[in-house]
Amino acid sequence: MKLNLFSLALVFSANLAVAQQDNEEALLKKAKEIHENVITIDTHADININNFTEEKNYTMNLGSQVTLPKMDAGGLDVAWFIVYTGQDELSEQGFKSAHENAMGKFDAIHKLVNDFAPEQIGLATNAQEVRDLVAEGKKVAMIGVENGYPIGNNIENVEKFYDLGARYMSLSHQGHSQLSDSNTGEANDEWLHNGLSKLGEEVIAEMNRLGMMVDVSHPSKEAIKQMFKLSKAPLIASHSSARKLCNHSRNLDDELLLLFKEHGGVVQTVAFKNYVDIEKNKAFNAARAKTFEEEAKKENFKVLDSEAISNLSSTEKDAYYAKEEKVKLAAAEAMELLKPEIAPVGVSDFVDHIDYMVDLIGIEHVGISSDFDGGGGIDGWEDASETLNITMELVKRGYTEEEIAKLWGENLLRVMNEVDAVAAELQKG
Repeated sequence: MKLNLFSLALVFSANLAVAQQDNEEALLKKAKEIHENVITIDTHADININNFTEEKNYTMNLGSQVTLPKMDAGGLDVAWFIVYTGQDELSEQGFKSAHENAMGKFDAIHKLVNDFAPEQIGLATNAQEVRDLVAEGKKVAMIGVENGYPIGNNIENVEKFYDLGARYMSLSHQGHSQLSDSNTGEANDEWLHNGLSKLGEEVIAEMNRLGMMVDVSHPSKEAIKQMFKLSKAPLIASHSSARKLCNHSRNLDDELLLLFKEHGGVVQTVAFKNYVDIEKNKAFNAARAKTFEEEAKKENFKVLDSEAISNLSSTEKDAYYAKEEKVKLAAAEAMELLKPEIAPVGVSDFVDHIDYMVDLIGIEHVGISSDFDGGGGIDGWEDASETLNITMELVKRGYTEEEIAKLWGENLLRVMNEVDAVAAELQKG
């Protein structure tokens, strides 16, 4: 009898494993079909202008998280490339340097679509152009401006950026700009404008007039609330998650999320580890650091600080970085073995934020972003080549093709159309 029961248990276990495998394969097949059918849009991918040259550009399989080969591999249709400028002094020299930086990034993106890969990717400036390029079988580039600092005190630069293809802009980043307070003021409760400056208010009106989406992903809560009051068009958060699930000042609390429902905008959930789960990320990073230290000892590798590295000769630096890379690779392999015990922030954690916001404000107001090459990336979606994994998780959770289409891009395209419609009315007047 014992033998028979044991045999039955083995058969049951084997049948269960087969059923689970069949189910997984069925889900993957469904996910691939949906992923192929919908337009997939990532609203935030930073760029390094050094990757936009004849010798080194996105047609090649670079180490950056977004390239054309990686977009192809992951089925990512649209990437919003970011004209980002860090915050510096609010001075004429600061504004001049920031403007030059921004222009360099605009130029880099234009080179990609016009010179390096015009047969593979095109620049879109409205929703219909996105659809047309996807229908042609091309990848799509769009442009967002992260931090309004580069416009300086000249509001005419808003239209200049619009004419160069920018279709959203945030008014601040890490630090208060001349236009808006930043979320970073929350740390010590120090503010420059108590929301928006007078010029910031004028910029919101100008963006409405032109048809440029207002992005709230970095400004302070008070500034965001003022933007909702002032803007005649829906707003977006190009890369933000839910503060209820992860208490970081870069995320949006329920009060702000509900304003998106009221005003018709969209929040692009961001796959940035520290904005998805701070504590989980902290624990994993601690384990990773420990693993790196252990591997460094095995390799007799002494970790140097930046000052010590700067004092090395060119040959010594090359040798140091080569050895460091070897240790990193070994540590990464060891870290994979630890994942079942110390899980990194992954796709499931990310989709938890999507679920939360869908439940709170409705699926019409939620989207997806990565913040690739700007610190973004989670286990399972570390670069554009793994984009299908997001769709797979959504399918597992029971989202329909229509719902997944909304999350991946239709909501964002709807908002773009609405912003354009508001601009057309304002321009009539």
